[in-house]
Amino acid sequence: MAEDQKCNIIKTAGEMFFRLGIRSVSIDDICHELGMSKKTFYVYFESKDALVAQLLHANVEYISQKMEDLAKLQDFRQLVSKFLKHQEAEKNDVRRVPQLVYDLKKYYPRQFADFQHECFQTQKKYIKRYLEQGREEGYVRANLNIELTATLFAKIHSDAIRDFELIEAHGHNMHQLGHTAMEIFVRGVLSEKGMELYK
Repeated sequence: MAEDQKCNIIKTAGEMFFRLGIRSVSIDDICHELGMSKKTFYVYFESKDALVAQLLHANVEYISQKMEDLAKLQDFRQLVSKFLKHQEAEKNDVRRVPQLVYDLKKYYPRQFADFQHECFQTQKKYIKRYLEQGREEGYVRANLNIELTATLFAKIHSDAIRDFELIEAHGHNMHQLGHTAMEIFVRGVLSEKGMELYK
């Protein structure tokens, strides 16, 4: 019961943050939305900072679960197809909302740094697994340095999140960045057999 209440606070706060931004939503606003007293809120979270940290951790777990589901696919062709569709359709990722990233960087730098690190480690882990599976099936280049490639791609994505203002200043957005990065990544790692599949 207590865990359900905690999850409900995280879910409601997350929806409000996505809609209104983190800075503009107070604990009072969250409590009002939930019909809850601040005293009850503080049973579960000692501060708004703690709530933000928990929300970000929950977002990483959400991303991790999606990537784990993909990793269970036995066919590399299905994995790539579903991964690309997932990248196009995903709307619940904090990293895709510039206002949230801006608020996190400015007002919650420690939580944002921890979040970036968790995202980097999660992405690296699963990209490495995907590439290893692809190489076993002959779709990924046999001579590819998988460890370095997974590290590089996860790092590029992590830095892009942090510097989204620079990307937007040049007339681009995170969606375009993700699509372009994926195009470069896919073409760089696939074997001839893999490229035939991709085309």
